Amino acid sequence: MSITQQLRDAMDESGRSRYALAKETGIDMSTLHRFYWGLGNLSAHGIDKLADALGLELQPKRPARKREATKKGG
Repeated sequence: MSITQQLRDAMDESGRSRYALAKETGIDMSTLHRFYWGLGNLSAHGIDKLADALGLELQPKRPARKREATKKGG
């Protein structure tokens, strides 16, 4: 699941209105509305503020380890 979808789901689960979240985070209401409906994006700073308000901690995904090719033959 994408970070944006996780944030949208958390917004729904929080029970708070987008207006309340906008006031709490300082994110413009129209920006938050466009983000929620997939019509716009938030800056990295905006994502951080929204995640903090929703009690989320975003952590980078660990890259998959590359498998070393085994040599065949002999």
